[in-house]
Amino acid sequence: MALLALRLGHSGLLPAPPLRRHRQRQQRQRLLVSCSAVSDGGAAVVWFKHDLRLDDHPGLVAACAEPRRRVVPLYVFDSRILAGYSDTRLELLLFALKDLKLALKSQRSDLLIGLGNAEDAVLKITNEVQAGVIYTEEEVEQCVCSVLANVESSLSNGSFTRGNPPEIKFWSAPLYDYKSLRQLSTSRNQFLNEKFSTTTALPAPTLPTLNVELDTGSLPTLEELKVFLKESRMAQDNWVPIKSTSARSILKAALIQRKIKSNVSLSDGDGENIEDITTSAGAPGRKIAGSMFASESSLEVRGGTDITLDALDAYLKYLEGTGKASWQELHDKVRFAETRDGASFRTLFGNAIQLGVISRRRAYQETIQYERDRNAGFLSPFGYSTPTVTSAVDAICSLEWYWLLALKSQVSIEGNYPLKFWRWKGYLIQYTSVGHEGPAVLLVHGFGASLQHFRDNISNIADEGHRVWAITLLGFGKSEKPNVDYSELLWSELLRDFIVDVVREPVHLVGNSIGGYICAIAAGLWPSLANSLVLLNSAGSVVPNYSFIPLSKEGRTSWLSRLQARLLLLFLRSRVGGILKGYYPTRTERVDKPLVDEIIRASYDPGATTVIESIFNFNLSIPLNFLFDSFGGNILVIQGIKDPLIKSESFISMLREHCSKVQIRELNAGHAPHDEVPDEVNSLLSEWMKTNKTELKPALEKSKAI
Repeated sequence: MALLALRLGHSGLLPAPPLRRHRQRQQRQRLLVSCSAVSDGGAAVVWFKHDLRLDDHPGLVAACAEPRRRVVPLYVFDSRILAGYSDTRLELLLFALKDLKLALKSQRSDLLIGLGNAEDAVLKITNEVQAGVIYTEEEVEQCVCSVLANVESSLSNGSFTRGNPPEIKFWSAPLYDYKSLRQLSTSRNQFLNEKFSTTTALPAPTLPTLNVELDTGSLPTLEELKVFLKESRMAQDNWVPIKSTSARSILKAALIQRKIKSNVSLSDGDGENIEDITTSAGAPGRKIAGSMFASESSLEVRGGTDITLDALDAYLKYLEGTGKASWQELHDKVRFAETRDGASFRTLFGNAIQLGVISRRRAYQETIQYERDRNAGFLSPFGYSTPTVTSAVDAICSLEWYWLLALKSQVSIEGNYPLKFWRWKGYLIQYTSVGHEGPAVLLVHGFGASLQHFRDNISNIADEGHRVWAITLLGFGKSEKPNVDYSELLWSELLRDFIVDVVREPVHLVGNSIGGYICAIAAGLWPSLANSLVLLNSAGSVVPNYSFIPLSKEGRTSWLSRLQARLLLLFLRSRVGGILKGYYPTRTERVDKPLVDEIIRASYDPGATTVIESIFNFNLSIPLNFLFDSFGGNILVIQGIKDPLIKSESFISMLREHCSKVQIRELNAGHAPHDEVPDEVNSLLSEWMKTNKTELKPALEKSKAI
């Protein structure tokens, strides 16, 4: 059977039986070494997904633990798992798989390759090799968790030549030796106070010879893989191409088209997405033998475990200098990747860790060992000795923390709705979805909040016959807080990609405060994604007869802004309750303990200071009326007239004078009317959506304005 040659059909998504799924969750363990369930000689299938290595692989160790058992490594190119991958990440994936396949062949094993739906591929291969157990890594991304549920359902309903269906065993390689995921604190402070010891990375096991009469298949080329993913798209996925152009590029083109002056020209750097900072990273025409990178312009380390560990060694020894050409090339890249203090590690190694070429704990172990070697076997309590060690430790611990928060959300339900995670450009983003039919609604919170700020809106709107999504923006709540430059345009691209990749149809965009401004940008730049726009005490301003719109230029932050951010964060933690009560002038009792506790909890997360820093760089210079004109759709402004942050009377007056098509509703509330007077806001939203029926728009509709 040539798995690659066989295009497995796209079957519908089959939900796993609830009780079975619940039992599976209870049975999952972080480290699996017991193999007694398959002592009858059934083969063990190791299904690789984001764990493309032999080193520090608990699932592979467990599969090889029983003598004389066949171990069958498998990778499946499933379009649902790869849907959000950029071309860069697809290329890095192929590099990693090529090295993994070579490493397996060196042990007289091999990697079987599947192309299609994972449930079909796994069912076929387990029958072919008469597998008794399948080892695969625990996942937190909703799209991958759905694939796992489909595989579980397919196996439970399938027929097998050896009788019983194979058992799926989930594994993980946690950095910290905690005992109970359910009892794990989501407070970073409390977690650190527990002083968990770190776990040790496992050595690569010796694999048995793969003695099966199967065509293992061959890896596709990058172009073949891109064609496969394009052909796998459904009608709802035809929006995907609009993600290829940055918000900044679209905005500058619009300014030129309308002959509006700005402080930048179209030829200026386009401020591309944070994943794609790959230009000018190498000298033109220069070729490095044995390069650690896919191309001269690439900043992401490519290849398998050995290449990545060598690159990590070079990175940690950045200050020591080197005569090795490949190490010197990496040192040159570090200078381009260090766009912010400490940002280079995630840029260079983020993809390798997310693809599982090396594990987080192996990277941590190598980093700490280097630090000990520099300090006669000790770790200083006053910080690390080099900036690259600091960058590596901070990034790895941050990755581990947000992975733990996402994993815990699968076993601990918060509120009345399920919390899910979506990976955007390598970062975990928290969201929820409630409702099964009706128009789509996307709720976007303000600065410092999270999707929980819509605690009394989500279910109510869904009960009125809508499918409701609420997202926690990058940098807030339990979403990741990476070391990047935060901006309104960055967040608008996040909304765009969430609508395209997750919701997959036009939405009614509803945003509060800075979230409202971001919604307005998304609607203005990509009108086909929004059916209507609702602003709840939105940030931004109305500028009459705008003839000049300045655009912010991203740059390094100063030591002063970092100091200001730390001081501001300390102040906000001590006064958050009182500050919030000022925003809820008519119902201060709504500022309750859960609301305050979650904001304080998030303020201790890794990267929180970087997010606060962004306050000093905000440039809300794009006029709301410019964005409204660009959108061209129906707009509702719900304004709490007692807002202490916005002069509501003046703002409403400007709207009425210069935005005649905007409908305005005034409420006796403050800055967060949706949470202060949720019943009134829910009623207004229900009425609004009834009078603004969902309009099915062509996926690639050209904007009339931009």
